Amino acid sequence: MDLLKAMGFAAVITGCLSLVIGSQGTSAGQLAIHSMALGDMKIYWSWPVFLAGTGLFWGILLLQR
Repeated sequence: MDLLKAMGFAAVITGCLSLVIGSQGTSAGQLAIHSMALGDMKIYWSWPVFLAGTGLFWGILLLQR
């Protein structure tokens, strides 16, 4: 259950960070931010940020036990 919560937190953080950096027109190097078409909208996403955020938040949630 903690892993699912961590993935939710990481998705929110990744979406916010990718939106701010990606809308400026940069891929941010190692963050690998790219735009994806979701219907008529264009969203920005970064898998490395999502995976790192999931690991970070999962560790934090495990420490809170």
